[in-house]
Amino acid sequence: MSSLLASKSNVTVHTSWSPPVSSCVHVRDKIPRHRGKPISKCCTGYSTLPSEGKASVSNGVIQSNSRRQVLLGSIISLAASTACAPASASLVQFPASKLQNRYILVRAGESYEDLNNGRIARNPAFKTSQSCGLTRNGVKQVLGLTVPAVESLGVAEDLAWIWPSIWQSSYMTAEIIAYELGLGRSQIVPEYSFLDARGLGAYEGGETALVAQQVGEFDALDSLWRPLKGEDGTPHESLQDVLVRVRQVMSICETQYRGDNIILVAPDSDVLSVLQAAALGVDLRQHTRFSLPPGGVRELTLALEPYDASPRQLSCPNPPSCVV
Repeated sequence: MSSLLASKSNVTVHTSWSPPVSSCVHVRDKIPRHRGKPISKCCTGYSTLPSEGKASVSNGVIQSNSRRQVLLGSIISLAASTACAPASASLVQFPASKLQNRYILVRAGESYEDLNNGRIARNPAFKTSQSCGLTRNGVKQVLGLTVPAVESLGVAEDLAWIWPSIWQSSYMTAEIIAYELGLGRSQIVPEYSFLDARGLGAYEGGETALVAQQVGEFDALDSLWRPLKGEDGTPHESLQDVLVRVRQVMSICETQYRGDNIILVAPDSDVLSVLQAAALGVDLRQHTRFSLPPGGVRELTLALEPYDASPRQLSCPNPPSCVV
């Protein structure tokens, strides 16, 4: 191995190649070694010694003129100076005063459950069945009401993603919207559970209008109320259970996208009205204020006040009698 003797510093410097980042080695410092080769302490990151026998000594610093080293050093320095934005992920907190994306809430067009003589069909085992799909009138609703409403919000002008439940009526609605707005199928992101219709347990198979009335009366009393458990495996969910699901899908979207338009398509109104009530900080027992008819569209409205994460303090001189 060839070597170069620096006369003033009395240090022998090997000219073999080492991992390149910069081309300077301060020979007056104690030089650590890597694989038997000197490595500089004066430079940030790795350093290199002169290669190909081209070097000079100036003020105790060995300078390299190797083109390879200069080029590689420049590339690595450029990469090191390019800072990436830190990734972040967290659960969306309600009420929400600021979100990274814009959200459009869409209820699927009329399904067979929504007919006057319709029956509750919320068992997820059959959600991809044609019996849970759009009626002919439902298709007309999406074309005549839903698509124009979405277009009026300017969604088609910017990048948009459609997140439909894989419930048959929701996915059919999403496909129609995508086709009419000129969005590619790659922009349809199927959601497999978080946007499903609210499970109503023992009410499964009941008359739609009658069940809606009874469930609404119980919901108005307690957001934790759950329908009785059925025998066919249909979930029986409270409003709080639905809130857990919509919080999950919002958190995923907020982590995955930034500055985009996201269209959420759900098969029933409860999922969307609970989300809107939570975003505004409204008592979930009043979620029906934000109900959507089949084919209805609403932009998610945010709260004026941000979520308060500070600890709550209650004045209670005689606990637990004063704690409700």
